[in-house]
Amino acid sequence: MPEKPGITSSELGTLWLTYQQKTMILRMLEYFIEQADDEKAKNIMVSLYDEIDPYVEKITVLFQNEGAVIPVGFTAQDVNKGVPKLYDHGFDIMFVRLIKEISIGMHALNTTMASREDIVVIYKDLTAITQKYYNECTQYLIEKGMLARPPYVSMPKTVEFVKDIKYLKGLNPFNQKRTINTVEVANVFHAIDTNITGMQMITGFAQCAQEQEAKKYFKKGAELSKSFIKELSELLLQDGIQVPSPSGGIATRSKVAPFSDKLMMYCVNLFCSFAIGGNSFGTSFSLRTDIAAKVAVMVKDTFQYAQEGAKLMINKGWMEEQPQMEERNELNK
Repeated sequence: MPEKPGITSSELGTLWLTYQQKTMILRMLEYFIEQADDEKAKNIMVSLYDEIDPYVEKITVLFQNEGAVIPVGFTAQDVNKGVPKLYDHGFDIMFVRLIKEISIGMHALNTTMASREDIVVIYKDLTAITQKYYNECTQYLIEKGMLARPPYVSMPKTVEFVKDIKYLKGLNPFNQKRTINTVEVANVFHAIDTNITGMQMITGFAQCAQEQEAKKYFKKGAELSKSFIKELSELLLQDGIQVPSPSGGIATRSKVAPFSDKLMMYCVNLFCSFAIGGNSFGTSFSLRTDIAAKVAVMVKDTFQYAQEGAKLMINKGWMEEQPQMEERNELNK
């Protein structure tokens, strides 16, 4: 056996995706760092940039050593650092925190699909970096009073077991539903919170997009997020539970694009993938049928929206093709 085996198709695919995501994050950080009006927020983002950047180079060298082409990803052409602020104070860290949340899941999954030691080490290192800065962003937002906290609840004093299948019911509007439980609150609250940040992000994108098709797509996404927030909020309000309402982080009136349409479309596509996976995972832990049904519709709508975005990116030549397996049928002709 060779001392270092070649990379597998799975490792190639996950490294390719990681390169795309990290180059996108670096370009967006360059803009947010330039526009930062809070020294602590700026220091968090500068430190994060300095820790991520070497791993883009490591992946580049790894591809070169394997004889693989280097992905284009996102370059200096995809960011305009000197333009007016597109978002007000606080959005930068809210956005970074959400991106780090996405990265936590991606790196954990990628680690399970890698076996070559140097690649596993890359994902382990990136996981540690991601968890570190997710926590720093969380503590920053708490300190600034900009993080929506889930509601508190009285602590249970006894262990109870479900006694009736009515515990599962919720679709019949004429039957009384049981109160939402804490696990369901956690997933619903989280979905509302992430949709609020996503809505603010995509509202800004809609204001500054250069291509009319992209502008129209972003507007549709903002309305979709609003509908999700409304639907999910009703689930909490029915039981008198507080709905997330973070302060700050809204889009300004600027119409000057800090990012290319290509980068913004990719970013929205990444958020859609995260939403589909996160909502599907959350639904599996919801035992009330109306909640599961509502979230299932959201997943379907998000998938259809993501597909629409993929078609737009292909038509505009913005979607970099992922590495393909050999076309055996063509080779055998």
